[in-house]
Amino acid sequence: MKIGLYVCSPYSSLVCNCVCVFLQVSRLVILHEEAEDGNAMPDLERPVMAVSRAVTNLVKVGRETINSSDDAILKQDMPSALVRVEGASKFLEEASGMLKVDPYSGPARSAKLNSGDNVSLVSRKKLIEGSRGILQGTSSLLLCFDESEVRKIIRECKRVLDYLAVAEVIETMEDLVQFLKDLSPCLSKVSREVTAREKELTHQVHREILVRCLEQVKTLAPILICSMKIFIHIIGQGGKGVDEAAENRNYLSQRMTDEINEIIRVLQLTTYDEEEWDADNLTVMKKSYNAIEGKIRTAHDWLEDPLALRGGVGEKSVRQILDHAYKVAERSLPHDADTIRKQCSDITTMTDALSMVLSQCVAFYFQAEALSRGIQDKLRDLYTIVNRAVQGVEKSGIQQPAHTVSGRLEQARRWLDNPDRDDKGLGQQAIALIVHEGKKVAEGLPGVHRAEILGLCDEVDILSRQLSDLCRRGHGNSPQAQDIARNLSQRLYDLKDRIQNAVVNRVVEDFIDISTPLKQFTDAVHVPEGTPGREQNFGDKAQQLQHFSTRASKTARMVAAGGSGGNKKLAEALLTSSSQVESLTPQLISAGRIRMNYPESKAADEHFQNLVSQYSDSILRVRSLCDEATESADFIKMSEEQIQKHTILCEESIRKSQPQKMVDNTSSIARLANRVLMVAKQESDNSEDPKFISRVNQASDSLQTCVTPMVQDAKSVAMNMQDHVAISHWKESNRALLSAVSEVRRAVTVTPDLPPPPDMANLHINDDNNVEQYQPSQRYNYFTEKVGQSMRGQPGPGPSPGGTLSPTLGHKSPTMRAVSPLPKWARGDNADLLYHELTSDDDHVDRVERLQSHDLMLTVCATDYAPPRPPLPGGEMAPPRPPPPETDDEDDMFLQAPLPKPTYHGEPTNFLTILAAG
Repeated sequence: MKIGLYVCSPYSSLVCNCVCVFLQVSRLVILHEEAEDGNAMPDLERPVMAVSRAVTNLVKVGRETINSSDDAILKQDMPSALVRVEGASKFLEEASGMLKVDPYSGPARSAKLNSGDNVSLVSRKKLIEGSRGILQGTSSLLLCFDESEVRKIIRECKRVLDYLAVAEVIETMEDLVQFLKDLSPCLSKVSREVTAREKELTHQVHREILVRCLEQVKTLAPILICSMKIFIHIIGQGGKGVDEAAENRNYLSQRMTDEINEIIRVLQLTTYDEEEWDADNLTVMKKSYNAIEGKIRTAHDWLEDPLALRGGVGEKSVRQILDHAYKVAERSLPHDADTIRKQCSDITTMTDALSMVLSQCVAFYFQAEALSRGIQDKLRDLYTIVNRAVQGVEKSGIQQPAHTVSGRLEQARRWLDNPDRDDKGLGQQAIALIVHEGKKVAEGLPGVHRAEILGLCDEVDILSRQLSDLCRRGHGNSPQAQDIARNLSQRLYDLKDRIQNAVVNRVVEDFIDISTPLKQFTDAVHVPEGTPGREQNFGDKAQQLQHFSTRASKTARMVAAGGSGGNKKLAEALLTSSSQVESLTPQLISAGRIRMNYPESKAADEHFQNLVSQYSDSILRVRSLCDEATESADFIKMSEEQIQKHTILCEESIRKSQPQKMVDNTSSIARLANRVLMVAKQESDNSEDPKFISRVNQASDSLQTCVTPMVQDAKSVAMNMQDHVAISHWKESNRALLSAVSEVRRAVTVTPDLPPPPDMANLHINDDNNVEQYQPSQRYNYFTEKVGQSMRGQPGPGPSPGGTLSPTLGHKSPTMRAVSPLPKWARGDNADLLYHELTSDDDHVDRVERLQSHDLMLTVCATDYAPPRPPLPGGEMAPPRPPPPETDDEDDMFLQAPLPKPTYHGEPTNFLTILAAG
């Protein structure tokens, strides 16, 4: 419930008395809670008397409000709430007297209650019912009063609508002056009251809508008057352009009418379904059920009065109950949904009939009474059915498809990972919604890209149906189903990437320059009379502006469909702004034509400039919303690709000596860089992380310093396409700009992309070919690293004094190995060094492979090779594992907690090396 408290209104005393009653009753509730713990109930005579006095004042002010108001619905609804508050106050007085006799009524006196004394139970019940009745009655009073205030504002808004309806018949300046005199006070009052109302609303979204609509009304009002003045001026002169002027006037009048109607709609709202956009089905159903429960009493109060007026709070409660019931039906199981819809349809028909009867005379009293009884019975049945539907969905565990493409993709992936699992059709629904989203995005793409996405959509749809059919026949775990699931999963990810890339690419391309089409059209309008080709130039620039507006509107709708990320508020704003740009463009062209035909008319020039400002603000808002809906990292990445594309076109224009193309593509590069700067600034402004802000700002500053040198170098190239020095300078500055854009992208990217997985076809468990193909050039060993050449060059003992001086690969027998004299440290002071020096050559080959796999430069020399390792006793089979020791202390090994695994840092190393280190 949304209640606006008008503390500055003439009825502020009513609100103050309601607040006083709330405070007094809340004190009683606290005292009752203390008594529930077994404490003695204090004497409630004074608190209850305070409540009674507050209620008396409230009833008195309420009756004065009724008598002084001219609102028939307020006079009908408020008396019942006053009666309820008075009755509840008497309940409190009776409960106070009874509790004074037995202060320990409650849990502490349960034995006394069992013996037959029900006095305490009745008194406590009266205390609770009295407090509840006062709170509910006071809330009803506030609601009646608040809705009466809203109706006052709506009446003023409708007066403005009545004046706007006669704008089309005004054809003289006298009528226009009178029209302005009548409209101005109404608009001022609406503006004042809507502004006051907006500050009191609790829903931020409603406040923003009211502010935006009111600003639009204030902006459009003088433009409408100016268009009417131009229309009268053209009629008086009998010149050309009457149709364009009438179209401008009618368009602006309709725009103001739409904004006023939107204000009326929002003023009557009490909830906003932004939460329902994000919530799951069960949450929405429970909220709707609670809303029905809160309005059922007010609806029955209205139905119990056969002489009630139509359009009051009671009738609105019935209508709102039906709306909430329809919301429950949309998310219920099929049987419950059909039952709820049928019941709602019957109640709607009967309520319409009752409203019609109530609007006639008292002669239909008995007919109205019969309809009221019938509606009450059906409302009770509907309440029961809705409760049953909520419980049915809760027990079934059915989920709803996600609101974003990524969420739907995750739901589809869970189904595709286990096709034989029954997910109640959620996965297939998610896939169908992804396909629907893809088709909506494809509508705004050019031929080739549209055909690609539509082809993927059709392929995904066919595979989904095939897999669903296999699952229905119980073959969800078959090899065929697994193959289809894998193929479908890959196609879904392809479709998602195509959708996102298409949306981002359109945003980058279409909004790279939003000022040039409007500027060129404005220049064409201001071309002096008598200039050759003036009309042709105007027609060409108007067509270009229309084409740009149409494409920008389509792009905004694409973003709303596939790139808003499930943000309903953003999607609605995109759709509204795109429609506004699309409808405003023809009016701007018409105003431009009038300005061309009447270049001396100040009114025509003022009107044209007003519409230019309107168009500029609208297209800028569309671009800002599209930027907000697009991932910044993806946007910058796509901008970088576009800069590379224009760079290639610049190089081509240099080869072909085309200065104009060089200028055009260089301008595109500069604009793209500026767009990247804008997006980076938005990211920096929206962040609270100092490190992120510093990183982004530093990269942005670097990019900003690269734009001007690149443009200046490109200008030098365009002036002399054969200047190789200037071309070289431009290439360097352009490379610097591309590098700066990459730095901005890396700075904005919070989580970098994962590297691509390795090619599985090139991975083998036992790949001996690589060892055979590798021929080491020099052997790496610890001995040669530690012992100098002079010592290693000394002859050693043995049969081959001229033999090798260190262990090498390829010796046919160990006796042929000659070792140089070892220093003292090598004979025993360093056991690890000797182990590595004298280890087998098989181990050496393993080390070579390990070191080579990590790009380490190895030095190995190969002459002779050591004898091969003898075969295992069991052939290739591993020897049997020895049995565990038969001891009684097996449990002792678990008494000590295992040590944590070591963490390795620094250079990449080999898995076997890690095992050895462990």
